[in-house]
Amino acid sequence: MNYQTILYDTEGPVATITLNRPDELNTIVPPMPDELEHAVHAATRDANVKVIVLRGAGRAFCAGYNFGKGFHHWDEHMNTGGKWDAGKDFAFATTPAVSPHQKFMSLWRSSKPVIAQVHGWCVGGGSDYALCCDLVIASEDARIGAPYSRMWGAYLSGM
Repeated sequence: MNYQTILYDTEGPVATITLNRPDELNTIVPPMPDELEHAVHAATRDANVKVIVLRGAGRAFCAGYNFGKGFHHWDEHMNTGGKWDAGKDFAFATTPAVSPHQKFMSLWRSSKPVIAQVHGWCVGGGSDYALCCDLVIASEDARIGAPYSRMWGAYLSGM
């Protein structure tokens, strides 16, 4: 698969998935969740791979979702014309075929150990990525947090 937002590489028993939007602090936009899930499944199916490493290119692991121009890339699943639709909200948060967070959970569900190599910003959805891994190794400059917890109260991945 040709990836637009990540890099995938294997060397011996290690598969490395690199979030590759360094100019945007590796913020999450489509198709990143789909590509991440695809790479995790490829590593899981590869008998030579014994461990998966998730990292970020540039000066951050992942600064969460990119709100710079709104969430218009997910309008089909989220837009309700200004009225809250509990069913649509629930479906987008929980349906594996469309929910970005359910795609993150491919890290959690992998039968192979997944290590998050965290540096710089690891906030919002980026911290969800890290929480879905089995082990988090953080550098001295790591800044980890969930700003949205003030509104929703918990990590979106349910951690």
